[in-house]
Formats: sequence, structure tokens, C-alpha cells
Amino acid sequence: MASSGNFSTFNPLNCATTSGYGNHTFANANTQATASSTGNSNVTATIATGNTGKYYAEFYLVATDGTAYLGYCSVLQTPTMTASGQAWVPNANVTWNPGNLASYFQNGELRKDGSTTSSWGSTFTTGDIIQIAIDADNDAVYYGKNNTWQNSGDPESGASKTGAARTSIPKNVLPAVGHANGGSSTVTWKANFGQDSTFSGTVSAGGNTDANGFGDFKYAPPSGYVALSTANLPISDDIDPAQTDDDYPGKQFGAVLYTGNGSSHAITGLGFQPDLVWGKMRSSSQAGILIDSSRGQGLLFSSTTSVEQTSNGPFMTSYDSDGFTLASSGSNPNDSGKTYVAWCWRANGGTTASNSDGDITSTVQANTKAGFSIVTYTGNRTSAGVSTVGHGLDSAPDMVITKSRSNLGNWWVQHTGTSSASKMFNLQSDSAEIDKSSNGTLSRPTATVFGTNYTDGLGTNGQTHIAYCWHSVEGYSKFGTYEGNSNADGPFVYTGFRPRMLFTKNVDGVGGWRVRDTVRSENNPTQRILWWDLAQQEYSNSAYSIDILSNGFKLRTSSGDFNASNTWVYGAWGDVPFKYNNTF
Repeated sequence: MASSGNFSTFNPLNCATTSGYGNHTFANANTQATASSTGNSNVTATIATGNTGKYYAEFYLVATDGTAYLGYCSVLQTPTMTASGQAWVPNANVTWNPGNLASYFQNGELRKDGSTTSSWGSTFTTGDIIQIAIDADNDAVYYGKNNTWQNSGDPESGASKTGAARTSIPKNVLPAVGHANGGSSTVTWKANFGQDSTFSGTVSAGGNTDANGFGDFKYAPPSGYVALSTANLPISDDIDPAQTDDDYPGKQFGAVLYTGNGSSHAITGLGFQPDLVWGKMRSSSQAGILIDSSRGQGLLFSSTTSVEQTSNGPFMTSYDSDGFTLASSGSNPNDSGKTYVAWCWRANGGTTASNSDGDITSTVQANTKAGFSIVTYTGNRTSAGVSTVGHGLDSAPDMVITKSRSNLGNWWVQHTGTSSASKMFNLQSDSAEIDKSSNGTLSRPTATVFGTNYTDGLGTNGQTHIAYCWHSVEGYSKFGTYEGNSNADGPFVYTGFRPRMLFTKNVDGVGGWRVRDTVRSENNPTQRILWWDLAQQEYSNSAYSIDILSNGFKLRTSSGDFNASNTWVYGAWGDVPFKYNNTF
């Protein structure tokens, strides 16, 4: 019989109250959660639904003060409670709003869209089993009580969404339980994500499996629904270690350490041939360098506005099957005795193609499997307005980093987490997002193009540009936002894989591009920091602690450099999908 993998449990790292985090106790291997707060309180599952698929779970109410509820939140949310107990407050920078939430309360109410529907469902109390069915394929969520779907719900109705509690939901959601404001005592829930239909001996066994034959549920899941188990997590066939030997995440991105020698130097151990090498000196101050197989030998510097440097080269003699070889001429990035890290991405082995999807014809080297492309183009804007550029990927990029190669000028970063498409960051600066709509109002990237405008370094006529484009790939990469809470028990951010590299950046205020990776920090908490926007050498500080986990990361610091009470963007690339063990 195929392995069912690991079933979800409650997540002690992702629980909240109105006044902060924590205030829960857990039992039975984290399948039982008790909230002791007299205000709002909630806790999520450890495994999120995929962008596709149908998912089922059961919850037994052990004790209640009359305010218990079952709900869900998106992985894009930080679980901060509203004063009214209206589940979670979503990040204001994402495209959906509280209307995407729908919580089933024990008095029979459905709370969504900031309002309450009385008598939506039956009341429930101690001893009842409350069910949730999440249909990511049709964007719907359903609630049941003791095997009766509420409000005449039919989770198998598909696109018709008969009786759904919510008919428009975000992707990647986490089931969650809690109790609302006004509660005076504790609320205790037991969860069954498929591991135990008796709820640790509380009720008689059900013996029902999911659509894949996995799990042990009290009630039969609706047809086509599966347990929240690692075995059921979707992952692209292109990067699935079970289906490919050459394209899994560890063959798409990697980080490698080396010591410069001032002469010809083969850097090995990467496991694939890179097409973008982003290097940074660790032992002394030196600007980070970017070199890629589309441009050839030219160096760009992440912390400066300098033009592309092509003199004093070559800097790299070859991109190799297991790494790259640095040349003897030119000290940067190969100073003798200095220590370095190189973050490396695979594109298309240096093979480019012309792309005419946008207003500007571009030259593209694309890796559609890993959601990464290298784009070169010449700007055409002579006045305010927008011109589009084809990126060669099959989904809209979540992040585009752009720089003029031929002229002094800013780096520009378009990120899915900014408050509007025309607001961008400077890579070489720690400034908050900058509104460039006066040069042409941009739209978010599409599945074929990204936008440029009359911003110097983005689309100015006659200037040659480089753009690096990424989009999230389930099980490998993730770009999103989190809300800081200025607390040492900071947010947990779900990625669906173990990050190999992670960057964070403040959206609302000043804050640098701080980067960490597990090749420099092998153990938790990670504390070693490098900057994209500074030449500064590596810095380690216990006040910068973040845990890198099998399914995301958890902030362990109140530092304003990572967890000020602002919106933060992040990007992460992984080596092992959460679907699999940490070795395979």
C-alpha cells in the first residue's frame, strides 16, 4: 500500500489571540488544542491545501464556553485576530479581502463579508463533530455537523457550489479552529486530519478513507476529497523528485560556499549548471555581483547604480555541470583568501530565444519548470506611458528585478506584495516602496508579459536592460507577504517546502534586503545575514533569529529589521518539498 505520508496536526507556531500570539496548550501529539484566552483565539493546521484539489478534515468539540468556531485562513495571512472575532485579518496588500473568509460558529451563525448570517446552520456543542470540505478546484468551502452538510450544502456539486459557505476562496488555505470575543472560559478541539477516527479514543472508529485510500475518518469524505496529508500535496510533475531525476528543486536552485584564490578557480558541489550566479563576499565588505549566461561576462552590482562592468574581465570562464569556474583576471568575485557565498539559479543552459509577446521584442532564456527567466531588452519610452515585455514563462511573475545595463540608474523590483503594481522597490536601497505611476501606471505582470514605464532603469528609450523574473512554484518557490507583530513570538509563514534561501524586505518603512540561507546557517535559529543593498560583510546576531522549517519559516525576533509592525515582502527558494522527507 502506498504511504499516506504525514497527516496535518495543529500548528503551535501559528496560533493567535487578540492581544498577541500563543496562549494555547496542546496535547495528543498536537491533535488537541485548548485556548485559554477570554478573548479571541485561534490555531491553524500545519498543512495547507494546494492550489488544486479537494480536501477534508474533522474536528471534535471537547469543551466550549459557547463561542467556538471552525474556519480557515490563507497562507498569505498572518493570524492576527480582529476585535469582533471575525476570523483572521488578511494582509491589505493582497487582492482578496475579508469576504474570502467564512467561519461557522457554534450558535449556527456564518460570519463572512464582515457580517453575520443567523441560523445559517445548526447549532453545535460539546460532543459534536464538525467537518470542513475545501474545494480548491472550484473555490468553495463547506461545513458539516455530524455528517450533515449545513445549509443544504453539497461538496460534490462542483462548479454549481450548492450550499457552499463560501464560493470564492483564496488558494492555499489552512483549516483553523478557535473561539470568539466574549468567551469566558476555555475551548478545546480535537482534530482528525486522517490519523484517527476515534479522536484519541473519544468516539467509536469510523474506518473511512479518502479518495486516495489514505486516512481513517469518522465519516466518509465526499467523493474526490482527500486528507491534509503530505502524500496528497500537489507538486508540479516537472520538479517532483518521484518523477524526475534531473529537475527537482535541488537541481533548480542552490547555494555554495567558497574561498577565493585570485586565480582560475572551479567552484563545484552545486549539482547543476547555473545560468545566474549572484555572489556575495562574506568575510569583508564588497558589493554583491550578478553574472548570467545570457549576458556573458558582464558584472552587475546589486548595491550600486553602476553600469554593467565588462572591462578587466573575463570574470568567469565557464558555467559547468556541477558549478562554475572563475577566471584569474579581475579580483571580484575571487579575492584570494576571502570567503564567499554564491546563490545560483538554473535557466536554459545559456540558450536564448526571441520573444515578441510584448510591445518590446525581448531575448529570453526561460526555465518554465522552475518559474525563472532571464530577459534582455532595449527600452522604448520617450515619455510617460507603459510598454510591455515578454518574459517567456507560463505564469505571471511574482517578482521582476530590472536594471539598465548601459546607463547609471536604479535597480527596480516589482513584487506581488507591493500595495499597487506601480509601486516598486530599489534593490540597491533600503527605502520603502516607491510610487512610479507618474511615469506610466503599471499593471501586474500577466502570464506572458511584464510592464515597464518611463522610469530610468526600467524602460527608458535606447537603454539596454536586464530583467530576472520569478513566479511561485508549489513545492519549490514562494513569494508573498507577512505582517510583523514586533514580538519575539513572531509570525509563522507557510511556504510548503523547506527554504534553502530566504529574503525579507519592509514594504511600509525603511529596511534593507536581508538574506539568509541554510548553507551558511545549517541549524536553527538562523542568524547569519547578508544584504543585497549593502556591500557590508556577513553579520550574525541573536536578535535576528528565524527558524527555517520543513514547511516554511518562523520569526523568533521582535527586531524592527525583520518584524516591525509593518507589511513585509519575502521570497524563498527550496531544496525539499514538504511532500517528501528531508532526504530522498
